[in-house]
Amino acid sequence: AVIDEDTSAAFFGRDADPIGQVLMLGNVPVRVIGVVRATGATFGPTTLNVWIPYSTAMARVTGQDHLNSIAVRVADGVDMAEAQERLDALMLDRHRVRDFFLVNTDTIRQTVTSTTQTMTLLIAMIAVISLIVGGIGVMNIMLVSVTERTREIGVRVAIGARRSDIVSQFLIEAVLVCLVGGLFGILAALGIGALLGWLTPGATLLFSTPSIIAAFLSSSLIGITFGFLPARSAARLDPVVALSRE
Repeated sequence: AVIDEDTSAAFFGRDADPIGQVLMLGNVPVRVIGVVRATGATFGPTTLNVWIPYSTAMARVTGQDHLNSIAVRVADGVDMAEAQERLDALMLDRHRVRDFFLVNTDTIRQTVTSTTQTMTLLIAMIAVISLIVGGIGVMNIMLVSVTERTREIGVRVAIGARRSDIVSQFLIEAVLVCLVGGLFGILAALGIGALLGWLTPGATLLFSTPSIIAAFLSSSLIGITFGFLPARSAARLDPVVALSRE
């Protein structure tokens, strides 16, 4: 039998040499003659793999006189569609009737890729909508802040603050609000990722550092974009009118 590294570690230990050892497949003993590299699992528990000759499996394990399925690997550089057509013709010539079907993993891969791209686009649209809604919320908060601090703005302008100083103050406040929100969002994502990793030991969740940096930059951009209108409104206040307000 040929086994993979995960199967070797499960039965004989990570550092043991499995060559020549005997495994029991039910009541059938098989001797290990080779070990291949584990492909790894992306989700769920690790699968243990043991390969034996099909003749041995039919005679001593399954007790069948026929094969349920055959896996065919296409060589590099060979057109997948052409290989499928030739394989279909060969099977039909051997069986004389179409009592079989072919599953092309390349078609499955294309379907999975298309589905993944659709989900990515959907998530991106949701993220953009969430950013816009969050930005509008920040803008409303800053507008309320400008209204409540009208006298403060009037005093600052009266003692010599320039309009650019007022704009800078409110823009900085808006950016800080967005950065704090972005920080909480990143911490929540890391926490959820850690929880999912704990619930699914076979899964490995990776967080991209450039994505985290992009999230902070997006937060800053949202603060500047949606904080500009309140900042400009504050800078345009007439100090005389601002000081006369209660």
